[in-house]
Amino acid sequence: MTSQHNRNKKHRPYQVKKTGIKDEYIDKQIIVLHAAMAHKLLSEPQLLEQVQQTLEQRRETGRIGYGAYITWVSILEMYHQPDVFIKEMTRDDAKMRRMRRKTPFVGILNEQERQQAINAGAIGTIDDISVLF
Repeated sequence: MTSQHNRNKKHRPYQVKKTGIKDEYIDKQIIVLHAAMAHKLLSEPQLLEQVQQTLEQRRETGRIGYGAYITWVSILEMYHQPDVFIKEMTRDDAKMRRMRRKTPFVGILNEQERQQAINAGAIGTIDDISVLF
């Protein structure tokens, strides 16, 4: 490569991010889990308080930024519009993929519900499981 090519490569006004099949698979699982959590919250509204407490605790301890906090609060406010609530909980864009990795919806699903959601929402099969490790 020429030095000119290297200089142009270093000064891109954007970032190229490569994601692997493992990250894509994990993100799909997380979306499926958030759909299951959204449905459970809709059927058991008393669980909303637990999510709100988690959000407040993370905000007070600095474990969540203001932008993420406001986004989750806004999504919770859509609770009374079930279709919108589920759509926002499972929105597949870069911001929500990052936010779901640090979800405030911990403890909503028990292990059996979690496994059922993953099994029911599985997309395709992988013959060579080593690609995940």
